[in-house]
Amino acid sequence: MGNISRRAALKAMLAGSAALAVSGVDATTMAKKKEMTGLEPLKGNIHHSVSKWCFGKYSLDDFCEICKEIGIESVELLNPDEWPVVQKHGLTVAMCQGAGLGIDCGFNDPSLHDELVASYEKVIPMVADAGLTNLICFSGKRNGLTDLQGWENCEKGLKRLMPLAEKHHVVLTMELLNSVGHKDYQCDHTVWGVELCRRVGSPNFKLLYDIYHMQIMEGNIIDTIRKYHTYFSHIHTAGCPGRAELDETQELYYPAIMKAVLDCGYKGFVGHEFVPKQEDAIASLEKSVRICDI
Repeated sequence: MGNISRRAALKAMLAGSAALAVSGVDATTMAKKKEMTGLEPLKGNIHHSVSKWCFGKYSLDDFCEICKEIGIESVELLNPDEWPVVQKHGLTVAMCQGAGLGIDCGFNDPSLHDELVASYEKVIPMVADAGLTNLICFSGKRNGLTDLQGWENCEKGLKRLMPLAEKHHVVLTMELLNSVGHKDYQCDHTVWGVELCRRVGSPNFKLLYDIYHMQIMEGNIIDTIRKYHTYFSHIHTAGCPGRAELDETQELYYPAIMKAVLDCGYKGFVGHEFVPKQEDAIASLEKSVRICDI
């Protein structure tokens, strides 16, 4: 294997061992199928992250090594016990999780505020102690609430946490999700989230702008990024339709989107949250990262 790049050898080994565990195929045979020449380093203009849940068959340790080889800087949407695993590989966790009650039960329900506040009060210092910044949160389902009621309820709950978040320099980040797949989710349009940011009135509350979800709900991705990027602490990608790779099979042209991200001065991470449809999931990840590497 003298003429195989370190990256290719690593990918071959990990992919081969995973396939062997699943199907009993000989690992050497799998490794030979994975041979490829090395690629140029990433340009470094975009800070790339990736959601581990989309690549579940790999151990976190192995996946971190794969990400390092590709040039990805972060593995995200991980719980506190997983953060040290990522950090020992020299990577960061651009979006933390581990607080709250899940997507459906969020800050728009006042009956949950005490429980939510207690949960976030526990995890916010943990985020800071780990040297991390962003912690995800959710609006919850609408459940018949008007926009105004949702804003008012979320504002009351979130403002209870802002002094602690500001003290620890942690940014609570509410994800924008489509309310088709996540039926009845309230924070499902950018302008709704932006208005909530204005009401909370703290630099430590921002939005996770998910391109896939917002393409489903409202489209107009580039113009939205240009108008509202200052309210975003994090961005997610995925192909639309289907949350697949960011390639020629889907309707979004990510090079232009990433150019808009750079042009507006966004300095945060771009987290890739697509579910690979191709057989070689790691090749799909590397290709998608390079499509966004402008």
